[in-house]
Amino acid sequence: MKAELMEIGTKAKAAAGKMALLETNKKNEVLNCVAKNLIKDAKTLIAENAKDMEAGKANGMPEGLLDRLLLTEKRIEQMAEGLEQVAALDDPIGEVLSMKKRPNGLRIGQKRVPLGVVGIIYEARPNVTADAFGLCFKTGNAVILKGGSDALHSNIAIVASIRRTLAECGVDENAIALIEDTSRETTTEFMKMNGYVDVLIPRGGAGLIRAVVENATVPVIE
Repeated sequence: MKAELMEIGTKAKAAAGKMALLETNKKNEVLNCVAKNLIKDAKTLIAENAKDMEAGKANGMPEGLLDRLLLTEKRIEQMAEGLEQVAALDDPIGEVLSMKKRPNGLRIGQKRVPLGVVGIIYEARPNVTADAFGLCFKTGNAVILKGGSDALHSNIAIVASIRRTLAECGVDENAIALIEDTSRETTTEFMKMNGYVDVLIPRGGAGLIRAVVENATVPVIE
């Protein structure tokens, strides 16, 4: 495994332990701060997104995909709104789903707990970066993201904004990490990060999902 991946995995694993202990009010406060700072950083995000758009046009990317890739002030506001909506949701962590008493008096039940480190592989829609972070953070998990090369500059800028906000809020910035190497080799290695990644989620077309299911050695949620 590449040293870069091992370092990301080690830091994410350490952060996950801290995420699991965060109180609901703190998680909601951080999510709302991330939302505000994404809007504040809109000019930077749009400037970095322009690099991806330019490269996409040069590579003959279809208009439909270019539209999915595009970031505007309105779309950044929608990303922020999505995070605020996640903050407003009930916290599932700690919820007891069932409880039974055994004949010997022992009580056995099911309780919702964080997964740990969630790995997400996705394609060229940069809003997924913020969405994935919000859902993982709310549920007490750290997340390692692997986006497509088409949205690399956009994703780097979004993750940088989120990590800066986490640090400002006194939370481990390694609760989110982005794998910037978009090579197929690194993607395959990411799928085999046993001991670092607890579950892997592919978000994209059938080809991406099939590749993850066929190559991953860590648990996968299709």
